[in-house]
Amino acid sequence: MAEPADALPGPVTLEGVEMVARSCPVCGSDGEDRVFAPASFAPKALDGFAFASRKLPEYMHYRILACRRCDALYCSPVPTREYLETAYRQAAFDASEESRFAASTYARFLPGLGRRLPDRDGALDVGTGDGAFLEQLLAHGFVNVLGIEPSAAPVAQAAPAVKPLIRQCAFRASGLEKARFSLVTCFQTLEHILDPMGFCREAHDLLKDHGAVVLACHNHRALSARLMGLRSPIFDIEHLQLFSPRSIRRVLEGAGFTGIEVHRIANRYPLRYWARMAPLPSAIKAPVLRTLKNGSLGGIALYMPAGNMVAIGYKST
Repeated sequence: MAEPADALPGPVTLEGVEMVARSCPVCGSDGEDRVFAPASFAPKALDGFAFASRKLPEYMHYRILACRRCDALYCSPVPTREYLETAYRQAAFDASEESRFAASTYARFLPGLGRRLPDRDGALDVGTGDGAFLEQLLAHGFVNVLGIEPSAAPVAQAAPAVKPLIRQCAFRASGLEKARFSLVTCFQTLEHILDPMGFCREAHDLLKDHGAVVLACHNHRALSARLMGLRSPIFDIEHLQLFSPRSIRRVLEGAGFTGIEVHRIANRYPLRYWARMAPLPSAIKAPVLRTLKNGSLGGIALYMPAGNMVAIGYKST
């Protein structure tokens, strides 16, 4: 049986990084949680890709707690907001190929969404990276499209058609007009946000009546996560919390959304990407990646159930 979590401690410093404790970011619980996994990370070992998108897994993470009340996994203590914003601002980026494949996967939801939205005037993509999903939004008839991305490197690699549509900054709802957007999307980013419930409430405020929020995130209850355990790439230094279908639904309900849908999805990526994410021994993984990096075999794209889900919620009057 896992040990119960201690009471919330005060701020601590771990190897030069200031860490702060927090309650469950979904339901606020701090007295019924258990330690899912002790901390396993070394700040000095982190490089420019530690906070990058779709990087090679390092198998490092903060202390992970399991919330008995809402089924979320969350880290506590975690670095300060200032530390995280600096880390993301300076993060490297070499995932433009994977970004395009991910955008294509999530775009499959757009035709069905478009029939339910009030219009296609105003779409916000938070954590937009190099703007690949912005291209999909434009292709599906959305106008007045905006992306928010804290990291400078992916914005620098954005296509000329969408680069002017990206604000390179941390997300701040205060800088955006309320009820401006018909659609707010956040793909594989909610795990990185210190206050996911607060973010979803702000997304609710930014939406027009009958607008929708679409979240893509990892499912810690997925078969792949349960089989690989802590060797799953979802347990990562970037991820401050992980959701299940139950806990992501609770986030959206708590933020005021209705008509909530949660869909398990399969992702399509090149074989070389799947090999990068696989928990193989380094002696085997390194030569496999070298072989696949530039060869035609590595470019073959495959659908796989990678343990991800998409949650959709609507703003009703």
